[in-house]
Amino acid sequence: MSALLWLLIALPLGGGSVLALTGPRRGSLVPAAGVGVAVATLSAAVAAALTRPDASAPLFVGMEAGLAVDGLSAVMVVTVAAVTVAVLVFAAGEFAAHENRGRFFGLMLLFAGAMLVTVTATTLPLLLMAWELMGATSWALIGYWWQRPERAEAADVAFLTTRAADLGLYLAAGAAVAGGIGSLRLDALPHADAPWLHLVTAGVVAAALGKSAQLPFSFWLSRAMQGPSPVSALLHSATMVAAGAYLLLRLAPLLDATVWAGPLVAWTGVATALVLGLVAVAQRDLKQLLAASTSAQIGFMVLAAGSGGVAAGTTQLVAHAATKSGLFLAAGAWLTALGTKQLPALRGAARAHPLVGVAFTVGALTLAGLPPLSLWAAKDEVLAGARTESTALYAVGVAAAAVAAVYSVKAVWYVTRPLPHDAGSGYDTEERGTRRVAPTTPAPLLALTLAAAVLGVLALPGPASWLKRLVRAQGEPSPEPWELGLSAGVALAAAGLAWRWASRPAPAPRAAIRMVHGWLYLEQAARHVVVRPVLALARTLAAFDDRVVDGAVRQAARGGLAAARLARRLDDGGIDAGVRAVATGARRLGRWARRPQTGLLHQYYAQAAVGFTVLVLIILLVR
Repeated sequence: MSALLWLLIALPLGGGSVLALTGPRRGSLVPAAGVGVAVATLSAAVAAALTRPDASAPLFVGMEAGLAVDGLSAVMVVTVAAVTVAVLVFAAGEFAAHENRGRFFGLMLLFAGAMLVTVTATTLPLLLMAWELMGATSWALIGYWWQRPERAEAADVAFLTTRAADLGLYLAAGAAVAGGIGSLRLDALPHADAPWLHLVTAGVVAAALGKSAQLPFSFWLSRAMQGPSPVSALLHSATMVAAGAYLLLRLAPLLDATVWAGPLVAWTGVATALVLGLVAVAQRDLKQLLAASTSAQIGFMVLAAGSGGVAAGTTQLVAHAATKSGLFLAAGAWLTALGTKQLPALRGAARAHPLVGVAFTVGALTLAGLPPLSLWAAKDEVLAGARTESTALYAVGVAAAAVAAVYSVKAVWYVTRPLPHDAGSGYDTEERGTRRVAPTTPAPLLALTLAAAVLGVLALPGPASWLKRLVRAQGEPSPEPWELGLSAGVALAAAGLAWRWASRPAPAPRAAIRMVHGWLYLEQAARHVVVRPVLALARTLAAFDDRVVDGAVRQAARGGLAAARLARRLDDGGIDAGVRAVATGARRLGRWARRPQTGLLHQYYAQAAVGFTVLVLIILLVR
């Protein structure tokens, strides 16, 4: 059984590595190979979901690299693998032959493999490794067209923002070890000793909120829209932004172990759902609207995790994954065909390309939460749990659901307008359009649209009970009939008003409109509050290093050189001079000693006589 689990993660990671290294050399074969690996991964995911394997291997002393498929991860592995297949099938017709499709398909499979490890990891070290790989591959995918500086900068902003939040997992790991959880098993984290338990929880919450683009980290998702549309469809539906929500759902017992974590997470989620929904309403770029709506919809999952609704959050996650991936693919199809993603320029796009238009309309109405589509029922499951926690949470959640209907219907209104006579004047503003939809587009688009429409069955009484047993959340509340009616009425009323007033300017101050259109200026705030102070501190430390630390080193070097010069003078003028004087004296003595050596015998006798005379005198004087 463990072999199946290793195969599940080895297929995308191994296949992705091979394709990424292959590069453009086998460009024509890469799409088929990538889709083949994704289909094989989906088959392994379905088998793993049915058989629930587990596996482990030694990692460090006292720690293991553990993998397991339980109820929650069974849902996730199938969702991730299925969306990956659909996106890669779509992407097969999106890239020109001269582009490096090996790098693209390889990175997409690596990213999917990292997500599969994330949702099956049972120990924190392995989850951290997959988390890091996910961040690195997302950076490479967002900046796939790195030749354009703005796209490379967007990838950097997304990576650095999520990376800063990811440090929370390292804090959690260190605090868990200090708190007595040496194995770092995820199910053991709630049992950490106080006060380390609070640090573990804080680290996990920070990492999850950052990865899921919740307030105040939401702005990185806006920048991530610079990547190719298939990247947006995969990263921002079932994988990267969903990873944070999944982690909070997985570690719901950890949130319950502290008094503050659950309410903090719930209020952050519902606030993001409302505020980022308003941001979506203000957008005129279709991908930016979908990006803001992603943060808002993930907010409902975070709300579910904070209010103890694991099954409800899982239903919302699965339904949103199908819905949002289909919407991003439709937006990508229009961008390829028409060369624009600006809503005013997309008037009549649904009529020009009916199949894409039908799929987009169904997906957008699902996103609006209109009955009987999937996200209507999923949101009610989430709001039922929120109501048991706080009436205020429930009220804000209902308001966020109404805003979701507004931004979704706004998008539908634009693309379904009659095609203007000068429609072409708004095309090709971002890239040269092909005026056709790729032949690989219909199949994944229709499959995702169908799934988006029908996955609401998971919220029906029978399937809902089955899902709750699957994720071990049997005690979760279900929505009352009046709640279903209220949410349906609110969604329909908001949708009707949005349709009626779609062409009119919003009745709000221009400053407020500019603020929400600019994503609340969160990136600018981050630059002022975090980036600039950090850079200023770095410059200060660099100056301190140059002037003080390096200055001291340079002064020490100068002092050493001065001491060396002084020592050289002492050596030359003192020691060497003394040595030379001794040598000179020795030479002189030698010359004096050579003078008596004449070779004449009578002089030697005379010298001997003088010597004996001196010796006798000395003896006489001494005595």
